[in-house]
Amino acid sequence: MGADRVFAYGAAAGLLGDLLLGDPRRGHPVAAFGRAAAAVERGLWRDDRGRGAVHTAVCVGGAVTLAGLAVGAVRRSPAASVALTGVATWAVVGGTSLAREARAVGQALQAGDVEAARARLPHLCGRDPQALDADGIARAVVESVAENTSDAVVGALVWGAVAGVPGLVGFRAVNTLDAMVGHRSPRYLRYGWASARLDDVAGWPGARLTAVLAALTGPDPRGAVRAWRADAAKHPSPNAGPVEASFAGALGVRLGGTLSYGGRVEHRPVLNGGGRPVAVTDIDRAVRLSRRVGWLALAAGVAARRVLKGRDR
Repeated sequence: MGADRVFAYGAAAGLLGDLLLGDPRRGHPVAAFGRAAAAVERGLWRDDRGRGAVHTAVCVGGAVTLAGLAVGAVRRSPAASVALTGVATWAVVGGTSLAREARAVGQALQAGDVEAARARLPHLCGRDPQALDADGIARAVVESVAENTSDAVVGALVWGAVAGVPGLVGFRAVNTLDAMVGHRSPRYLRYGWASARLDDVAGWPGARLTAVLAALTGPDPRGAVRAWRADAAKHPSPNAGPVEASFAGALGVRLGGTLSYGGRVEHRPVLNGGGRPVAVTDIDRAVRLSRRVGWLALAAGVAARRVLKGRDR
């Protein structure tokens, strides 16, 4: 069985497993990686970019190496290779958890329980919930669904299509490290620089594919393209900008504006300024769009692998 079919069958099984099972409550491989990365940090940390670069290389390189060894161990068995790809895909994507947490916040808002929505929001994103009213919480959820569609689903599938299981695992390692040390706090401004830059590079293709697919499958394709072209570059993140702008235009809503992280207030540019304010019902619309984008990203990855295989002949 060729590598293209191994990826197609395994990644489809992994996405289906995520849909049916979600993330494991205990013993998640990503959590184990996080603990290992934290242990490496304890031994390496200095307020220095070089130390941070070593941390990134050790953690990402170690994860990719282990994935490569696992692939080598099952190479002779097509069934085992498909199973390994399926397990790896299920472990690194997080579409079901993303949808579940977003809808939980939406249900609390629909019930008028803003405090419950604030208590649930940290499961989804790093905003300061006490600084947000109901409308601000709804906007934060839609923005998080958009960004994490790329980070938690599409980006992993893109790199899985490129490099198989090592690509899946490597992307999740990079993305997890960025979440751990890539933010601009005093402790990580220099130490986390390498992780943040590597995440920007690794996330670039998945973010653009996410934006394209959101435009193609959203309720307003022209609005998505228009918002992407006009507003994506205004966002401080080179990858979140296209994704959030495309989702905003596709859904016809206005994203961006003032937000708060860790007590630090940021005034971000408005995305799709001609759209309406986010409503609670837009949370479920964003989740449905995210689901469509994820499955289409798998189809795109499978098609790309088949094309590449045809060129190699």
